[in-house]
Amino acid sequence: MGRIAGVTAEETRQRLLDAATAEFLRRGFEGTRVADIAAGAELSNGALYGHFRSKSELLSAALREGGARELEALFQGADGQSIADLLAAIGRGLRRTPPDRGGLMVEALVAARRDPEAAEVTSRHIGEGQAWVIGLIRDGQKEGIIDPSVDPEALARLCVMMLLGSMLLSAVDLPPMAKAGWADLIERIEGSVTTTAGE
Repeated sequence: MGRIAGVTAEETRQRLLDAATAEFLRRGFEGTRVADIAAGAELSNGALYGHFRSKSELLSAALREGGARELEALFQGADGQSIADLLAAIGRGLRRTPPDRGGLMVEALVAARRDPEAAEVTSRHIGEGQAWVIGLIRDGQKEGIIDPSVDPEALARLCVMMLLGSMLLSAVDLPPMAKAGWADLIERIEGSVTTTAGE
């Protein structure tokens, strides 16, 4: 189970990332051994360490890749929409977060409670996502779409907390909630931070 003939270094790295993601989701970060990941990728431990220094580095890479896919899914077909429209669309979607979405982030958050290296990796990943949202909000303020008196950091943190909360709660069966009531709440929140362009 060493290097596989005819497979590039990038393909090997991707095999390891796919195996790590699958094992983290199945066993949790703490319950996954490096040997489990290597076996899942049909590689040796040595081949794994040729690409990643530690299990936490694998988690970091998996979060980056998975996080990128999450963002693509969130904003698919959103070309031409304003930041206000995008934030409202995300808010409406939180009510029906699929149980399989965000599983890796949930495992990372759980691991962060006990593993300092996992906590650092997870904090960095969430911080990068929040910084990206802050940039979108500031762009919206420059365009006159988002109220300039709204603190971009505070609004971005609220968005991140709502998104993470929806991921955590998707695993449990909560009582049903009226779609109209949720939509009304999101519209009220949206209305409190947006403005008409050119006002």
